[in-house]
Amino acid sequence: MKLTIDDRYIRLEEICNASTVQVSNDAHFEANFLLGHTFLMNEIKKGKPIYGVTTGYGASGKNYLTYEQSAILQQNLYRFHGCGVGEPLSSKTSRYALICRLISLSKGKSGISYALLQRLELLLEKEIIPVIPSLGSVGASGDLTPLSYIAAVIAGEREVWYEGAIVPTSEVYAKLGIAPYVFKPKEALAIMNGTTIMSAIALSSLESFEVILSSMESFVAGMFEVLLGDTTPLDSFVHEAKPFTGQIQSAFNIKAKIEGSKLTHGRDDRYDKFFADNDLNIQDTYSMRCAPQVLGVIRDNLEISKKWVEQEINSVNDNPLIDGKNQKIYTSGNFYGGYVAHAMDTLKICAANLADLLDKEFALLVDHKFNRGLGENLKLSREHYFHGFKAMQITLSSLSADVIKNTTAASIHSRPTESLNQDKVSMGTTAALDFKKMMEPLELMLSIAFMGMAQAVDIRGKESVSPTLLNYYEAIREHAKPLLEDRRMDIDIKEIHKIIRKGALA
Repeated sequence: MKLTIDDRYIRLEEICNASTVQVSNDAHFEANFLLGHTFLMNEIKKGKPIYGVTTGYGASGKNYLTYEQSAILQQNLYRFHGCGVGEPLSSKTSRYALICRLISLSKGKSGISYALLQRLELLLEKEIIPVIPSLGSVGASGDLTPLSYIAAVIAGEREVWYEGAIVPTSEVYAKLGIAPYVFKPKEALAIMNGTTIMSAIALSSLESFEVILSSMESFVAGMFEVLLGDTTPLDSFVHEAKPFTGQIQSAFNIKAKIEGSKLTHGRDDRYDKFFADNDLNIQDTYSMRCAPQVLGVIRDNLEISKKWVEQEINSVNDNPLIDGKNQKIYTSGNFYGGYVAHAMDTLKICAANLADLLDKEFALLVDHKFNRGLGENLKLSREHYFHGFKAMQITLSSLSADVIKNTTAASIHSRPTESLNQDKVSMGTTAALDFKKMMEPLELMLSIAFMGMAQAVDIRGKESVSPTLLNYYEAIREHAKPLLEDRRMDIDIKEIHKIIRKGALA
């Protein structure tokens, strides 16, 4: 899909699906866009003090600079912020960052030239992706330090992802005949003074979490089947009585996946089963019966978070803002990443609740006291020297702890920096990174859980399960064979992890 960027509102799906990105060549768009740049250049020539353009930054804003000095100021801005640390962001996330910064700057309220938009477009076209360290931002004045790596690459410095390797930007520019860009007044500041890194990290994690949540609904549906569950808690009457959108959707999704199963029972026949089976409780445990309520909250929070991240990406979040039409300059604080921070902190709690639910349900699946005849640890052999999924549960439970312990809100840990000029900061990038860290352990938990689910299908008999569960079972069995005797399972887990990430079980 080709994504054309102008000043319109752009959806997350457009960013995620964009194979090529270009700036609009519409003459009307370009003319309106340049109003801010032309006005700003005229104000500079008049000798007016303009924050970050003809003054210093932050606590140094009282220092006035000439027009000639302002060019050096832009260069020094990205150079002295070249102190990012930690593992680099993935090339995918860094590409998202380029797109997000281009979207924000294309709104025409940052006072930059059209040539800078074209340089960002060129980087995306040639797939020259900045290498951006993950650590070093408190979400104050935006993501200054990580965004300096985009600014530096524009100017031909530092390193990039190119053709699958990390190489010096200067080498790529020389190879392709690209001249380093020279920043005009305010342009380096416009690149760096925004919430783009936290938004890009959030976007890539939201993609993963949507797959995880849908896969979790698949697993819950399978649990209703292999544990011979009562589907009454999934009936629409129940959820219309508590009409939260996410809860209704999750119940619908789970029930749809069970369609055609011969293992479950519903409201109309559970009473006969109750009298026929002395071991059958009149209702299932909370982790089964309340699954739509648990996952529904997560679904609703995910939709709110997606909306906030999308709005943040479409915002103009550098400082100062330039109104070229009415010829005014506004100093402000749109670089504060509070919405991203709160969205990510909330989703961290959601991820932990999902992990906890999965841990509880898997415990039911492997425990012979609760799994309705599936036996100890899903063993296909009754020999006492065989252990089945005993250790697999330990690993899954360990992973759940890794997720749950990471739920402390980053946004409440504001750290004053820069001579108390940045005295209240968002910590949005930290919150986004925290949420991102939860994705892999959640995926690995699901990998183990689905392997257990496939083992349960082997015990029940695949001829009795729903078409949906049968499809998932067959996808799993292409990569992991039934556990007939004790063997190492880590290689199987890695193989199932790959198909989880691709959404094959969602």
